[in-house]
Parts: sequence; C-alpha cells; structure tokens
Amino acid sequence: MVNLRYKWTPFLSYGQKLELKKNTFVYRQGENGRGFYYLGQGGVKISLLSDNGHERVIDYVPIGTLLGEHGAHRGTYLTTAVTTTPSILYHFSDEALSRVCKDHPHAAMIFTNSHIYKVRLLAEIISYLDSPVEHQMAHFLLKLIQIHENENIPINQTSFARYIGTSRITVNKIIQKWRQQGFIQFSNGVIQVIQIERIREILTQMESV
Repeated sequence: MVNLRYKWTPFLSYGQKLELKKNTFVYRQGENGRGFYYLGQGGVKISLLSDNGHERVIDYVPIGTLLGEHGAHRGTYLTTAVTTTPSILYHFSDEALSRVCKDHPHAAMIFTNSHIYKVRLLAEIISYLDSPVEHQMAHFLLKLIQIHENENIPINQTSFARYIGTSRITVNKIIQKWRQQGFIQFSNGVIQVIQIERIREILTQMESV
C-alpha cells in the first residue's frame, strides 16, 4: 500500500468529483459495477456481507487510495462502501479509465496493482474469520499500521469490535491485557503500538499451534 498511496492523484481531472455526506453509500455489495473511486478527503469504511447475513467491517480506506476497483469493466462490487465522515471522492467510469490509460500508459499498472492488493486483502481477511479473537486483533492491527503507515491507529473499541466481528467487551479485555503487558497504549480512541514485534509474536505463536 505504501507504493500505491497518492499514485492516482495526477489523474483526478479525469474523474467526477463527488461531495458526500456522512453515512452515504458509495456502492453496495452485489451491485453491478459502474466504475471505481478515489478518496480525496474524509473517510470510507468497507464492509462484507457473509452468506449468513452477518455484515462485518473489513477495512477503512486511507486518503489517497482507490476503492471499488472490482466495479470496473462492469464487474460486480464484492463489498459495500459507506462514508464515515463528510468526504470528497472522485468517480472513474470505464470510459474515464480508458482515457487515463490511453494518455498515461503507466496508469494501467497502478490500477492493476491496486486491484490485486484489494483482492489479496479480501482473501486474507476471509482466511482469518475463524481464528481466535486475539489472533484476529493482532493481524488487523498490524494491517492497519501498514495501511496507514503509522503506529498510532485512530480506532475506538466499538469500531475495532465491528472490524473483528466480535463484542466490544471482548475487544476491551484483550486491549487491557496488551496494555498491562506494555504492548500498546490506548486513549481517546487511538491505539498506539509500543512494541510492534510483540504483536507480531502473537501471530507467530498462534500460527505454530
């Protein structure tokens, strides 16, 4: 993700600028694709509806990245995207994508790499759905650090619980455990990872079981 962030910025003039209010659906899982989007300002959460009808937040889109790439070329949206704050997005239709790639051939590789990353992320998330909660929390905390390029993650316990698909009480117990062990600090809705290697060890220990 480090190499993909803001890479699409030079092409924003090809897209349609959208100013959306908080809690606006950008696209819904299962809808026919009508292109993809770039997040210029604000925030967007990505959720996945399972076969049993349970909806789970699986990602928070960083500013400067694409979303809904699976909706390009008339594909079906695999997830649902909703704004978390008033946001500015840019919509790129299939026609706009073709114009960008014609005028800037290297843009095709940027789009393709972003699409591949999202597909891998989705597959990775699905593979962790049945893992122990502490394992999932460690995995997704490391993923958020990678995505946001920062060890201070602005996420409260309620949002983290939705991200993991568990209760806030369960998340709180593990966060308090990690605080006592000196792995993290948590205040004002921000998780600060103090010992990132110890969080990685949680994954290593559980994967070896």
